[in-house]
Amino acid sequence: MIKEAMYIKSLTDLKDRPEVFPQILLLGRSNVGKSSFINSLTNRKNLARVSKTPGKTLLLNFYLLNQNFYLVDAPGYGYARRSKSLKDEFIIMIEKFLLNNQDLLFVCLLIDFKVGPTKDDINTYNFIRQLGREVVVIATKKDKIPKTKQYKQEKLIKSMLGTPELFISVSNVTKENIKTVESLFLERIENYYHEKEVYEEI
Repeated sequence: MIKEAMYIKSLTDLKDRPEVFPQILLLGRSNVGKSSFINSLTNRKNLARVSKTPGKTLLLNFYLLNQNFYLVDAPGYGYARRSKSLKDEFIIMIEKFLLNNQDLLFVCLLIDFKVGPTKDDINTYNFIRQLGREVVVIATKKDKIPKTKQYKQEKLIKSMLGTPELFISVSNVTKENIKTVESLFLERIENYYHEKEVYEEI
């Protein structure tokens, strides 16, 4: 269970990162509901705040959970009013983070369950995979689709992404499958520390 969660700092470069702990990166387009997802996952109302000026700030927000791992919230991509230079900076920042980060366990790509994967979502998914990183796809806003149509929508999303290995559809409103995500995160963190312990004993 995630018992503790606190905002630590925001940064643009890994060299400024806080104390070393394993990390899980959250990526998603603007308005996909990343802040709501973080608040639902950690059971906090205002841990992650929705930006009043989306697309203008390129910062990686570090949240320390259970005193032993970071949830790293990346800026939303696909924001139409962002300048080309800012879009280029975003790609460079994320690429550096993915390539040069030994503490990163995997990436969570958040997509909108109702809208389905946009061109930006598909490009980002393929980009992360090409860099050799594991991707867990989390589809938010599941409650926006009637239950009778959810199976068909999930099947469509998976086919558009080439059938991702790990796919979880969630609702920040009803909290559906939030516990499933929490269990996945905590299991991966536990495995990380167990493997580290075994390695250090050798």
